[in-house]
Parts: sequence; C-alpha cells; structure tokens
Amino acid sequence: MGGCDRLIESYDFGRIVIDGVTYRSDVMILGDKVQASWWREEGHALQVSDMREALQSFEPEVVIIGTGYMGMMKVPKETTEYFQKKGIEILVERTKKACDLFNAMSKSKRSLAALHLTC
Repeated sequence: MGGCDRLIESYDFGRIVIDGVTYRSDVMILGDKVQASWWREEGHALQVSDMREALQSFEPEVVIIGTGYMGMMKVPKETTEYFQKKGIEILVERTKKACDLFNAMSKSKRSLAALHLTC
C-alpha cells in the first residue's frame, strides 16, 4: 500500500515534534494526519474501542503503540489479539522506540502510531 512522509522529529517526556509542530498531549498518527489530544477511556490501558474510529477511517498494515516514557500504558491481550485477527501487525514499545519504529516503518508500510507521551 505504501507509506507516508510524516516524520517524528523528536520525543521527550510530555512533548513530541511532528513535522515541525509541537504536541504536548497524546497523539495518533494516521498516515499523513495527526490526531492531537488522543485519549483513552481507561487512561493507562489501551482498549479496542479507543482505536475503532481511527481504524474505520484508516486501514493500517501496521499499528505501532507507544506506551509512554516509562512504559506505563498497558495493552491488554484482547487488544493485541483484535489486531492480529484483522491481519494487522502490532508493535508495542515505550514511546521513544515506537517513534523510531514509526519513522522507519512508515516509509514502506501504511502505518498508524498511537503514542502516549507521559509516564
């Protein structure tokens, strides 16, 4: 399907710069779009319902989850199984590594990144 030219320039606790724009709350990157102020029903647990709308409007080949600076956001088994059943690769890492993965993978794959910026 192909990738995008979106680039995460930097990430540090509570702050991310994407294509020259600074965000200070959790974000979701859907190809060439950034959804600022992304939030979850249960702050530190990622449920399928937190991503359903994004998945309906954007059909990724890979979903990259950033679990926070210290990895405090959890991704329940049911959530990872949901993506796997749909044939979508899912990668779950601390946000710094998730940003690096997104930059690398989005060049060749239709990538969605959901990034928790703090803890």
